[in-house]
Formats: sequence, structure tokens, C-alpha cells
Amino acid sequence: MKNVIVNENDKGKRLDIYIAENFNELSRTMIKKLIESNNILVNDKSEKVSYKVQANDNISIDVPEAKETKLKAQEIPLDIIYEDSDIIVVNKPKGMVVHPANGNPDGTLVNAILSICKNSLSGIGGELRPGIVHRLDKDTSGLIIVAKNDKAHINMSEQIKERNVKKTYIALVRGNVPEEEATINMPIGRSTKDRKKMAVTKNGKQAITHFKVLKRYSKYTLLEIKIETGRTHQIRVHMAEIGYPVVGDAVYSNGKNEFGIEGQMLHAYKLEFMHPITNKHMELTVPLPQYFEEILKKL
Repeated sequence: MKNVIVNENDKGKRLDIYIAENFNELSRTMIKKLIESNNILVNDKSEKVSYKVQANDNISIDVPEAKETKLKAQEIPLDIIYEDSDIIVVNKPKGMVVHPANGNPDGTLVNAILSICKNSLSGIGGELRPGIVHRLDKDTSGLIIVAKNDKAHINMSEQIKERNVKKTYIALVRGNVPEEEATINMPIGRSTKDRKKMAVTKNGKQAITHFKVLKRYSKYTLLEIKIETGRTHQIRVHMAEIGYPVVGDAVYSNGKNEFGIEGQMLHAYKLEFMHPITNKHMELTVPLPQYFEEILKKL
């Protein structure tokens, strides 16, 4: 429990703004949730987010402890690229689901990380997603950040929201892309034809994808792709929309390919961000998975 007395200079400020200015470890989203759940009180009474603070108001802030998760820890080998007391960055293999959900109760990245971190993961993501700051699709391999505590989680979420986390991917797409580099700026939302799929739709959220050609093959193109936004299936939807689907993607193309690969050939190979606690610039890279390299050698 934290307490603060409002001074004369701050009177008239909105409650959420006042708290954000005085407790920078709390995000605006978190503050709103705490106010709405009566974990932030003014003079022992609940107030709205828009309440204007007065001089000598006594504001108490109670950030609840993370719920103990009912998930089971599983000893699954992980390729840990970086770890300290605040974050862990893993090179997720193709085929591994990030967190438990219907049809995938265990064997996920979260189960594996629980085994390593015991009970030290951030609880902000909810009971089934402890520590999960951002996601990768099941068949997308590569770098993913997991927060070990709430402060790290809040900071990383803010960096992602402000588009300060730079994510770079390598993809093999079908067809010869004529441009050397280009930007796709098309909104993405839930498909009206198939609710399990995403699609380019005028009512969707803004989605921006930049790509650059690394190498052209006879029927394929190897691309470096950077995303400004993080919409669900963004790269896969955008590349399929412009006629160059990711090889192996059974959802946004027929998935058939001469290599017998199941699931998209998409790899998150580089992450750039500021460390959530030390503010040090982090740049982490991982090589392409072996199966990906072997297919490129055949082309």
C-alpha cells in the first residue's frame, strides 16, 4: 500500500494524470484498472478516473499481488538468448504455442518458462499468460520477451504501445516480388467471412509492414520484414493480400509447397528495445532455424 498527500500545486489535476506523474512504474492502463477496481482511493473513498484532485487529498494505492497461477511448470528445453532478474528472451521454436488456450492446455512456452522462473513471472498478463508481453504465432519461430515482474511488464507494454520495440523478421514468400523495398499500410481486422481469420478490412486497425528483398530465387523471394504495428497475423495477412503469401501458410494461402513444410516460413530474428529497468539499449538476434537454412540451400 502506498499513500500520497496532494500538494497545492497539483490541485485540479485529473486523478489518473496525477497518479501517472507521481508513480511512473504504473501505466495509464494499469491506473485506470486500479481506480475502477477500487484499489485506488481518495480519502478512503472510491472516485472516478476524471476526479479532480484537491490539496491535502489522501490518495492510497494498493497494487494487488499477482494471482498464483494454476498452470503447471513443465521441463521443456528452451533456447534462452538473454536472461536477468527482470526479463527473459527466448528463441521460440516453430510449432510451440506461446500460452495455454483451448486445445493447448500444456506444452506451451509459458509452461516451459514457469519451470525456469518458478513463481517470479509478472501476473499482469492474466492467469494463463503470466509474463507474456507480446506473442508469436505457433508456427512462427524466433525471439520473444517474457517479463519476470510487473514493473518490467508495464514498461515493456508501454514500449510496444508507443512502437519503440523494433521487430524484424525473415520470411520466404511465394513468387518474385518486383520491388526492392516497400511499405504495406492496410488496416487489419477480423474476417467477416471466417471469424477464425484476420483480413484486410476498411474497419480494421491500422497495420504497417515494411519489407526489403534479401534474395530472389526462381519462384520465391527471401524478405526482411519490419512491423510498426503488431496486429494478429499481420505479416501473413499483408503478404497474402499483395499476392506473395508466406511459404507453408495454410491459413492465408493453401499451404501447399514443394518442401513438405507445414506452417509459415517466418522467423523473428531481431529485437531492439530499451531494457525496462536499466534503460540500456538491447539488440538481440538469432540465426534462421536449421530447416529454414536447408530449404534455402535447395533453391
